[in-house]
Amino acid sequence: MGLQKCTLNLNRAFKELQPHGTLEFPCAGYNKPYTDSADDVIVWHWHEELEIVYIKEGHLKLQIPGKTFHLTGGQGFVINSNILHFAVAEPYCELHSLVFHPLLITGNEDSVFARKYMTPLVKCTSFDGCLLDGDSPTDHFTAAFSALSSDAPGCEFTVREHLSSIIFYLCQKYGQEIGGDCAEPDQDTIRIRKMLDYIHSHYSESLELAQIAKAADIGERECLRCFQRAIQISPMQYLLKYRITQGASMLLQNPGSSIAEVSSQCGFDSPSNFSQMFKRFFTCTPREYRRRNPT
Repeated sequence: MGLQKCTLNLNRAFKELQPHGTLEFPCAGYNKPYTDSADDVIVWHWHEELEIVYIKEGHLKLQIPGKTFHLTGGQGFVINSNILHFAVAEPYCELHSLVFHPLLITGNEDSVFARKYMTPLVKCTSFDGCLLDGDSPTDHFTAAFSALSSDAPGCEFTVREHLSSIIFYLCQKYGQEIGGDCAEPDQDTIRIRKMLDYIHSHYSESLELAQIAKAADIGERECLRCFQRAIQISPMQYLLKYRITQGASMLLQNPGSSIAEVSSQCGFDSPSNFSQMFKRFFTCTPREYRRRNPT
């Protein structure tokens, strides 16, 4: 079993495509150091699995729509299924995480574990993310993570046991909300997904605020308010950051392309503007970035 390599493979709707674990044991563990460098952030994404992150050392800013958390060493956080999230180190952290499908706990969708506990929990609108405060839930995480890392005989039993304890802890914590209105994602989340999907599909074009807003069938003012409520950044700031990160990837993936070609492909009107914005985010020029990261 062991730990998996930590990478993000997203589709146009920024859903993570990488499988976590296997069909037989749908759980994966990750251990990676992060810095606050622009190319080391965990970009906005979502997946069907729940995720538990634990700060082994350092500090991490974690965002879910409408909420920001500043986590420090020894703290954990649970992100519910299908919830957008973003994270960046402040300025460094060693991050441990476990990503697991509800079926790991329930076995099947008709079991008592699914019907009585897991399904009501993941559909609970009050539970988008939860800080693990107290020794008990974080101890369960570290025990599960240690077991998965060791790949010792029977580690699967240990992982499922301790993750089940965390799920039961959450069921108790959200007991009054569970069983109420188990709705679809809220309106802001639906709108943000549509607008980010549009940006990701058209970032190389000349985009205006009105076009981004139209993707979610809302006006420009509501578009600005929705971005601020959900991810605390304006649409055009998000577009600029996305263009720069795509440009950074193109610089390394296409070493034969000129800076002018890359700048045009990621939506900038001139190489000088691209270089200026790139240096603001990466503290180096595109050429220096290429030299520091040889393929």
